[in-house]
Amino acid sequence: MGKQSQRPVGEESAGEVVMGLRESFASGKTRSYEWRAAQLKGIIRMIDEKEENIMEALEADLSKPKLESFIHEISLAKSSCGLALKELKRWMKPEKVSSMLTAFPSSAEIVPEPLGVVLVISAWNYPFLLSIDPVIGAIAAGNAVVLKPSEIAPSTSALFSNIFPDYVDSSCIRVVEGSIPETTALLAQKFDKILYTGNAKVGRIVMSAAAKHLTPVVLELGGKCPVVVDSDVDLKVTSKRIVVGKWGSNNGQACLAPDYIITTKSFAPKLVDALKVSIENFYGENPLQSEDISRVVNSNHFARLSSLLDDEKVSGKIIHGGQKDEKLLKIAPTLLLDVPDDSLIMQEEIFGPLLPIITVDKVEECFDVINSKPKPLAAYLFSRNKKFEERFVKSVSAGGILINDTTMHFANPNLPFGGVGESGVGSYHGKFSFDSFSHKKAVLHRSFGGEVSARYPPYTPRKQKLLRALLTGDIIGLILALFGLPRS
Repeated sequence: MGKQSQRPVGEESAGEVVMGLRESFASGKTRSYEWRAAQLKGIIRMIDEKEENIMEALEADLSKPKLESFIHEISLAKSSCGLALKELKRWMKPEKVSSMLTAFPSSAEIVPEPLGVVLVISAWNYPFLLSIDPVIGAIAAGNAVVLKPSEIAPSTSALFSNIFPDYVDSSCIRVVEGSIPETTALLAQKFDKILYTGNAKVGRIVMSAAAKHLTPVVLELGGKCPVVVDSDVDLKVTSKRIVVGKWGSNNGQACLAPDYIITTKSFAPKLVDALKVSIENFYGENPLQSEDISRVVNSNHFARLSSLLDDEKVSGKIIHGGQKDEKLLKIAPTLLLDVPDDSLIMQEEIFGPLLPIITVDKVEECFDVINSKPKPLAAYLFSRNKKFEERFVKSVSAGGILINDTTMHFANPNLPFGGVGESGVGSYHGKFSFDSFSHKKAVLHRSFGGEVSARYPPYTPRKQKLLRALLTGDIIGLILALFGLPRS
């Protein structure tokens, strides 16, 4: 694509970066199908040519297993880009809609147009996918883009800064590295949309900064994602899917990872035993040495998770795991049973390898537990009871719901990914990404024919009757008004 020299923000101010992108967008180059397709093809080529580099960066940032990096980040990113490239012409095509009698003859359409210059602020837990996936949608929609990768995943951030300009048009797509000062400088600028992935505390800061410019936002946050397990399930399959959804998703450091389980007191012992078996089968007798599990991202998050375990209200509730290695930044998959609701671990999103199990007398009590907390990004139900499943879908408000599995809905590009309430605002993925970064412009086409004199003043009694009949769909009244006949 032709790499251009990029000074870091500080030398080149955030304002200069945005101004340069606005000039590029104003030139119209990002609007064409050819430009958009060329950028998407460049991203696919980057993923193919730099796959090993991407894996190395993810290993450096998170000790993420290579297969997990490929499945959860690289393959999903490539699939997202391939879908956008395949469907781009269809997505860009104006949508014909029906017109109305009062505007006859006319035609109407909805024309998607790019918003302008958009900002993507990424997260550290899936630092490649959560950076590139929104950028793919923004490019497909024809925008100029600033990508701000997370400084908590420095290797992946540096990778983007170093290689991205080789594959995309850097006059329209920029990577800005840095931490709080650089992000703050970016947020002070006027963007046409901001997509932020992270926690609710920073989400509020982003939304507040955006409000100063009336900039719309997509906030991909998180929350405490519940897993409800009925007593009629296939226990072996259920335990495997919970374990891989929790500890196979970046060791629980995922916004969609199961945060706590709700099951009945009578079924809990069976479920606990099955979970222990699956954990040992997947990660061995010493999971701290397993090569199939990520480490905690840094010492700050390790200390936070340790404090959750050390809380006197839960320290005696550990029934499996709990081992820690601060040097390796690893905590073993940990199960806790019947932790009190007022404990720290139940008051905040865990975002780590700890999984509390809450027991109730009847599984239907799960609704009171879930609905007493802020709306989660995802909610999971394992059950064979179709009526209970229908009630769960209707009664639980969450960003997404998955029945008899965990996290898999994220990979379906035909489903929107986004939160509700505390778990987020807006959504993306697949066509939803294109729509999120587009303005749906209403266009009505008319000729110079089809004049109706009653539209124009002076509004005589006859015109008033004609307009009233026309606007209310009163066909008989319309005919009478046209011929000047009174109603009998």
